[in-house]
Amino acid sequence: MGGGNHSQAVEEKAASRSQSEVNKRLKYVSLVVLVFQNASLILSIRYVRTLPGDRFFTTSAVVMAEILKVLTCLLIILLQKKCNVKETVLFLLDSIVFQYKDTLKLSVPSLIYTLQNNLQYVAISNLPAASFQVTYQLKILTTALFSVLMLRKSLSRVQWISLLLLFAGVAIVQVQQEGNKEASDSSNQNYMVGLIAVVISCLSSGFAGVYFEKILKGSSASVWVRNVQLGIFGMALGMLGLWWNDGPAVADRGFLFGYTGMVWCVIFNQAFGGLLVAVVVKYADNILKGFATSFSIIVSTVMSIYLFSFHVDLLFTVGAGLVIGAVYMYSLPKAPGSSSSSSSVLPRTGGGDELEAFLPKANGDGVTPPPAVHIPVPLLKAHQQEEEEEQEEGEEEEEEGAAVSQKP
Repeated sequence: MGGGNHSQAVEEKAASRSQSEVNKRLKYVSLVVLVFQNASLILSIRYVRTLPGDRFFTTSAVVMAEILKVLTCLLIILLQKKCNVKETVLFLLDSIVFQYKDTLKLSVPSLIYTLQNNLQYVAISNLPAASFQVTYQLKILTTALFSVLMLRKSLSRVQWISLLLLFAGVAIVQVQQEGNKEASDSSNQNYMVGLIAVVISCLSSGFAGVYFEKILKGSSASVWVRNVQLGIFGMALGMLGLWWNDGPAVADRGFLFGYTGMVWCVIFNQAFGGLLVAVVVKYADNILKGFATSFSIIVSTVMSIYLFSFHVDLLFTVGAGLVIGAVYMYSLPKAPGSSSSSSSVLPRTGGGDELEAFLPKANGDGVTPPPAVHIPVPLLKAHQQEEEEEQEEGEEEEEEGAAVSQKP
């Protein structure tokens, strides 16, 4: 008996060690994916928007990315239903149409994300990739402020200090850029337009993330269903924006005007990159996400030097250094005893923001906890009553046994 228990304990220990090794590898895979997604999307958008020749319509690219994302999620849901088309259709009707109130909740964040995706194109088209990457970290500041105001979350002293450093670092980079604008691209780019676009994008990102968390707390819907719901509104709102901004030009030249192989790479990165990040991010804790964001800034800066002849001087180095340090400081776990309703979440670029709210979060060791089991109230009460009855019977048996033992 004892040998069996010992061997079982050894097997459980070996399985736990093996699972720990797998999770450790997945953490490093997550790091690579997050860095690649954060850096490659910005650099590729900047590249296709600065190439000479006919430019594609950014509004059509936003709509196309939503279409691809919805089709991918529908395919995944179909596979989950074992390719049963009828069951998939009934499931989607129930989740999207019959539960229309739940679907309508996503109209506001979908509007904000559509606006944000369009503004990112405007910002990256008018700002150097490295400057955009640094400035876009203001979304951490806006997310933190909206979390405090709307969700009554508390921040540690280190996090408040990191937010101040973040703002100071971004301000220094803006001073550097104002005094060192790229003269060669001044005819096609407007630095102030890019700066306004990235600031509004940061505000919308912070509000959308917090609003998402507020209205969908405790939601049981899968990430794929939520993404279909978001995509339906995203496509409709994106088409409305396309008609408003580029309607006559699209009608004259076509929806796919200016699409090259590189443009398709950008669209696929925007559509599938966010889904991929959403899948791997559950294996990444906040420290890893902060490190990935910081490292992606370095990658974007180095690649901008080679691709776009970006000039790095002392002011930019100091500002970017402050931002990198602030991002890492903000992602550090709170000291024991500090009160907070939940851990801080670092928003990201590339469409992963809206998905992360539906995925299980990893703990400090990078291990994803099992999903909570929701037991219906009647069953829970019946189970508690049975436990109480068993406890009473056990106490009666103990009393009887005690009485027998006291007899001579």
